[in-house]
Amino acid sequence: MTSEAKAGLSGNQKRKMKSAARFFAVQALYQMEHSGQTFDQVRLEFLDHRFGEEFDGYAMLEGDVELFTMLLQEAVNHQALVDQMTDRALVAKWPLGRIDSTLRAVFRAAGAELTQGETPAKVVIVEFVQVAQAFFPEGKEGKFVNAVLDHMAREAKPEEF
Repeated sequence: MTSEAKAGLSGNQKRKMKSAARFFAVQALYQMEHSGQTFDQVRLEFLDHRFGEEFDGYAMLEGDVELFTMLLQEAVNHQALVDQMTDRALVAKWPLGRIDSTLRAVFRAAGAELTQGETPAKVVIVEFVQVAQAFFPEGKEGKFVNAVLDHMAREAKPEEF
């Protein structure tokens, strides 16, 4: 979507597109971890086939391409930094390697936005807690993600707390 087209969107539409981009970034990071596909392969697949896709009569939202690309690229480029932050936020008996791979993808995408993005920390936390709840609607993962991201945000953006 061009910047001119974006300018014509309402604030609510832009927020929905950013939320969709975060959701797609978690899916893409998960896919990269499990398939061995490269950043470019996964990014193109999502942009060409997932954004706005329709299946079984349900249309997926269009995602914010810039945010999606930034989250994916920065999660890959700064994975060691983000993983170290995540490890510090986890309990000693639960290192990152023992965490569910979907949750790892959530922490990596959120960590990329916390460390490399300009979004306020509290917005990042709320958004990625919602993403976690979408993947785990029946579980306690949302509360777990909230606690870990709160710790990571205090480290990444201490001036906001």
